[in-house]
Amino acid sequence: MANPTVIVILIAITATAAAAAAPPATQYTNHTVGGPTGWFFNATTNSSFANYSSWAASQTFNLGDYLIFNTSTNQTVIETYNETTYRGCTPDDDAFEYGGGSNAFGEAQTIAVPLTLEGPAYYFSGAGDGEQCQQGMAFAIQVNKGLGLPPILNQPPPPPYSEPPSASTQWPPVTVAGDQTPGNGGMRSGANMREELFGLLALLLLLRL
Repeated sequence: MANPTVIVILIAITATAAAAAAPPATQYTNHTVGGPTGWFFNATTNSSFANYSSWAASQTFNLGDYLIFNTSTNQTVIETYNETTYRGCTPDDDAFEYGGGSNAFGEAQTIAVPLTLEGPAYYFSGAGDGEQCQQGMAFAIQVNKGLGLPPILNQPPPPPYSEPPSASTQWPPVTVAGDQTPGNGGMRSGANMREELFGLLALLLLLRL
């Protein structure tokens, strides 16, 4: 019977060798999904035009790369990081559907999907109530760190939305600067200062006489 410790060591060596086999990224790459075949479903044969899982297995994906889906509005592009959602072929709250901006049936479109999270990611078509996904329109990838996200994709999230103040909001009172009534600690008015000046001038004239 094989030694369990030896088996664990062999698995660790195999995993390390596989990770080392991936060539280091020197630039960001656009991956055309399915190659020249594109992202299409054959409704006549009820099958996908390509084996997308095999295509994905032949690629090396890194942060900052793009998946380019050359397709039509007969298919959809759904991204999820939840393997359960992926295997169920049903878009959930944690899935995101990319669109080309058209609702017309059969219209050609190209959809670019950036790879912004390191780790596993899953893609499938949700058209036909999941039928296309079940018949091969699905694939999983492993996103490596590579060169990391480029600045254009490495932006901080926007600040949380704050409700504007309502009309009933009580604002603190505002004090307007201006003349104050003379009194204890108050400012003297301009008229009182003129009267004192005239009185001082009259006193000086009397002293000169």
